[in-house]
Amino acid sequence: MEFFRIKKDIPFMRHALVFNVISLITFLLAVFFLLTKGLHFSVEFTGGTLMEVSYVEAPQLEKLRDALSHEGYPDAQVQNFGSARDVLIRLPNREGDETAKVSEKVMGTLKALGTAEPQLRRVEFVGPQVGKELASDGSMALLLVIAGIVVYLALRFEWRFAVSAIIANLHDVVIILGFFALFQWEFSLPVLAATLAVLGYSVNESVVVFDRVRETFRKKRGLSTPEVLDHAITSTISRTIITHGSTQMMVLSMLVFGGETLYYFALALTIGICFGIYSSVLVASPLVMWLGVSREQFIQVKKEKQEAVV
Repeated sequence: MEFFRIKKDIPFMRHALVFNVISLITFLLAVFFLLTKGLHFSVEFTGGTLMEVSYVEAPQLEKLRDALSHEGYPDAQVQNFGSARDVLIRLPNREGDETAKVSEKVMGTLKALGTAEPQLRRVEFVGPQVGKELASDGSMALLLVIAGIVVYLALRFEWRFAVSAIIANLHDVVIILGFFALFQWEFSLPVLAATLAVLGYSVNESVVVFDRVRETFRKKRGLSTPEVLDHAITSTISRTIITHGSTQMMVLSMLVFGGETLYYFALALTIGICFGIYSSVLVASPLVMWLGVSREQFIQVKKEKQEAVV
């Protein structure tokens, strides 16, 4: 399915150096913010207190957040859990605070609002050790995904495509983390899941372009490598717009209407999709060209049988 078809190939590779310089500058800025500011980890990674509170009528979450902020908990996470009447509260871990005292203080703050009487369903404490285990498990999951992508692309295409794709896709991951470090947005488990999703999503776009590159090498002779890459990118532009446009509409709906629970998840996906298009098309393809991809790597030369001399 195509919305449109471009008859003349767009010379993307003519500006390959410019695209990669922009990408390198963005990557270095992201690394700089990660090293200087670091990520603002959520309760799942740092440890803290988790409370589930139930109301007879659905409360206004903004009032609850403001009340907890005035009581000395500006980093408290307040969100609906299950239904609009059930509220889940996450409080970061602090030295010297006991779980029982924290829950009593929070319940006193909620009752002082004068709204419907809140009922405490359960209280859990997440220790810092559990947070470290989650962080290490998340890092391991990221490494396994990267290794799997490299092996898959190397087997399906060629090692040059695998190296180019993983460099371009890691570029997306680092930029997402850089945005979260720059603005100190909360990095939680849903954001980690969005980062892994973006990694797989960007690989899918790279595979489509690389598959068209391989097909063009086999079917069209007389084209140079830059011309083959230009043709592959141009012929997949319509598909890229359809795929990423429809996905981005769903992500934007979560970003606007999903509430605070899905906000950072959708925000990470939005950043990843935008930069994923750029890196998969305008970063991975020039890297493939500079690594020396050629038509001979996809054409099997027929070996002529030598007749034995009698």
